[in-house]
Amino acid sequence: MPKPSEQDSAAPVVWLLTDNKPGHRNQLKGLGNRLRVLAGASLYWVDASAIKVPIWRTLLAIAPRMEPALPHPDLVIAAGSGTHRLLLSLRKLRGTRTLVIMKPGFPLSLVSGALIPAHDRVQPDSRIFITEGVVNTITPLAKITGKREALLLVGGPSPHFDWEDDVILGQVSHLIGQYPDWRWTISSSRRTPEALQDRLDELAGLRTTVVHPQQTHADWLNHQLSASRAVWVTPDSMSMVCEAATSGVPTGIFELSARPGSRVAGGVDRLVREGYIGQWRDHASVMAGNVSHDHALWEANRAARWVLEQGLLPQNHKANQRQLKGTKR
Repeated sequence: MPKPSEQDSAAPVVWLLTDNKPGHRNQLKGLGNRLRVLAGASLYWVDASAIKVPIWRTLLAIAPRMEPALPHPDLVIAAGSGTHRLLLSLRKLRGTRTLVIMKPGFPLSLVSGALIPAHDRVQPDSRIFITEGVVNTITPLAKITGKREALLLVGGPSPHFDWEDDVILGQVSHLIGQYPDWRWTISSSRRTPEALQDRLDELAGLRTTVVHPQQTHADWLNHQLSASRAVWVTPDSMSMVCEAATSGVPTGIFELSARPGSRVAGGVDRLVREGYIGQWRDHASVMAGNVSHDHALWEANRAARWVLEQGLLPQNHKANQRQLKGTKR
């Protein structure tokens, strides 16, 4: 049975359609959390993979049988292509709006709105909200710690960059050697090559901790970012880059050669141009905390405000207007 994140009969109801892929779920959670804060929305998770939707239901917008305990939705949000059949089958439910996260493979005229990152290069449209990078669950920190602690997030091979273990290890070793009075936490991912993981493990010592992905938990990154004065990220994961930048902690990206035509590489370059993250050649500025920009990168909050301004959630509910007015960024 779907579980509401918050039960309140007077609140607008939001269904979050998930394919259970971590990145897609993270985007849904980030947007949903802000809608709960700004509009008092009740959030209901729906596992799209557990509901069979024949193509005729998708084409004719005829909803399948849903869990009876689910309240009627005011807004249905979907992330991941595996959720699109279900989303489109629900698009004609009375009084329901539909929203898709990321550029879909179907005409946008079939949904009420879409959140699409700038690197997907879509034409401007009244029903599209362009995001810088991807929506996530991180909240900008009110204050950056003064302690000399840094976080290094290491991914792995991807279609977007030419991955080289030696290049990454060389940059990691350079930072640790250049700033011996700092404490370092190196976190690898499930995509990190085993050979590189072994070499990172060899760096562990009194002032350097190496963390494997199985040693982390859902809130680990949030806690680690809040304890860091600088963070370095390999550019292969747009989600990882955006999470670090959203925290407000001075963020730099390790240097890897981008593959021609990569939209993800283009998105990372855009974040550099906008001043949200620094490049490897700027590592002295990042470590000194001199990476600055005019406003925080908090796309979940911007997107949630746009959803409300577009009327994708009903306005005749007990919305917390004080919160809405007090969280502009």
